[in-house]
Amino acid sequence: MSVEAEREPPSGAMGEADRRRGLSTRRAVALRARRLWRGLTARVSSSLTRRIVTLNLGGLVVLALAFLYLNQFREGLIDARVQSLKTQGEIIAAAVAASATVETDVITIDPEKLLKLAPGQSSGEDSASLEFSINPERVGPVLRRLVLPTRTRARIYDRDGYLVIDSQALTSRANILRFDLPPAGQEESAPLIERTWNAVRGRFGGRADLPVYEDIGAGNGKQYPEVARALNGAAQSIVRVNRKGETIVSVAVPIQRYRAVRGALMISTQGGDIDASIASERWQIIRIFGVSAGVMLVLSMFLAGAIAEPMRKLAEAAERVRRGVKSRQEIPDFTDRSDEIGHLSGALRDMTRALYSRIEAIESFAADVAHELKNPLTSLRSAVETLPIAKTEESRGRLLEVIKHDVRRLDRLISDISDASRLDAELARADMEPLDLAAVLRAVVDIASQMRSAGQVSVSLDVAPGTEPVLVVGHDSRLGQVFTNLIDNARSFSPEGGNVRVALRPAEGRNKKDEPAPGYEVIVDDDGPGIPAHAFERIFERFYTDRPNQGFGQNSGLGLSISRQIVEAHGGSIRAVNRLAPDNATTSADGDDVLGARFIVWLPRAS
Repeated sequence: MSVEAEREPPSGAMGEADRRRGLSTRRAVALRARRLWRGLTARVSSSLTRRIVTLNLGGLVVLALAFLYLNQFREGLIDARVQSLKTQGEIIAAAVAASATVETDVITIDPEKLLKLAPGQSSGEDSASLEFSINPERVGPVLRRLVLPTRTRARIYDRDGYLVIDSQALTSRANILRFDLPPAGQEESAPLIERTWNAVRGRFGGRADLPVYEDIGAGNGKQYPEVARALNGAAQSIVRVNRKGETIVSVAVPIQRYRAVRGALMISTQGGDIDASIASERWQIIRIFGVSAGVMLVLSMFLAGAIAEPMRKLAEAAERVRRGVKSRQEIPDFTDRSDEIGHLSGALRDMTRALYSRIEAIESFAADVAHELKNPLTSLRSAVETLPIAKTEESRGRLLEVIKHDVRRLDRLISDISDASRLDAELARADMEPLDLAAVLRAVVDIASQMRSAGQVSVSLDVAPGTEPVLVVGHDSRLGQVFTNLIDNARSFSPEGGNVRVALRPAEGRNKKDEPAPGYEVIVDDDGPGIPAHAFERIFERFYTDRPNQGFGQNSGLGLSISRQIVEAHGGSIRAVNRLAPDNATTSADGDDVLGARFIVWLPRAS
């Protein structure tokens, strides 16, 4: 017994298959990427897309800039900082005054106790009789303990405005807090966002109202307006900006003991403290703006895709319809959308169908006209060519009768064709108005009765009681033409001495949207041979005529076609049936029980 081993494909074949699959995958990915890129490019190139994105992002940018300005936040932050520095300065000034009051060479005031005092409150020691000077060695430890947690700069000036102590001074003996200064020739840089914002504000004069802060160093402190005022016994604060555009708030309070001013304390913020807080808030706003802008951009692209892309497709389809004279172009179908795009798509599709139908109708009409005109022209040419070679007067007379008959036929055809060709334009230009259908029928029947000669077919009118006034919307002259054609057609098929009966009654029908609608029926009955079973629809075709009892060419075959065209333009319908015995039932059958033909015209009631 042998077991057949499974044959494995050669390694070379497997590698070739993997290579082909990989190549196919890469091609598919590249194809999708190109389609995505073309779609994105098409959307971006759209003017409507750019407007949507610009308008959506424009409002967001304006809102972001308004938030970035943060004027109220900045002013509130500065006011809070000023109040904080005033309170801090009053506490430090009281502590300094207490620490500098000496009875001996020993400091008798506990700084921790002084921190608990309210501004202007005394510790209770009776030192009113003592004059004191501010000793840096005694004031330094107090100043250090009070300034260190606040990250502010404190400077004390004597009564003459000379600098006594500076919290940034390098005095180890006084045990003053040291700050590491940046290397010479270098300035500490502000955050990038703040430098950018300060540059923009400086460009447009955003901080031109604030004075520039100048560090006078060991110069006379009276150069600072707030210090000069503090030496006069009143506290004052000033907001400035340094050379880098950073906000600096400084507060000066008097150092006094029992209403005697012995110096001034000036406390100022470090450059960038307030701006750093504002920059942090601005950075948060920028991040929020970035996320919001991304979301808004994505939503704008989706909105543009929902609006601009269908509009572009509709425009391209309309352009193809304009150029596509040899083929039928289709408008994209967006009718499933319940918005304006869907309505526009439906309207364009209906318009295109009507346009193509009109073109086909014109082509068919032109072909029918050419065919109908060729027959009498051929007959006329043959008669004219035969006339010179006719040998007898009788032959010439018959040829002349043929020529006259063909000329009359051509004249009738040309008149009917001209009327039919003008019909659509006249119906489109003229305004439809409410009219009394019963009055139109009475006028048509009266004219037909007056033109009746002896022995001809009579015409009668029966209006159902309770129906007047019978109001429909339309053209009285064109509706009168319809009823005149139907009456003339019925009289032509009726036997001599017969009667054509016209009846008007209310009836429900179907409107243009194929919905039930109230209206009126006009029924025209004759006593003729009826309509053949195959011709109930053909009789409404152009140039169709079937009159075996009449001479050839006596009718153009356009009357019923024009009548249907007029009725349908009024939103109605027209149809033909046969009358059968014994109860005037209607049928499409042909037989001995046919009593005549019946034409039924339905028109919608005026709303």
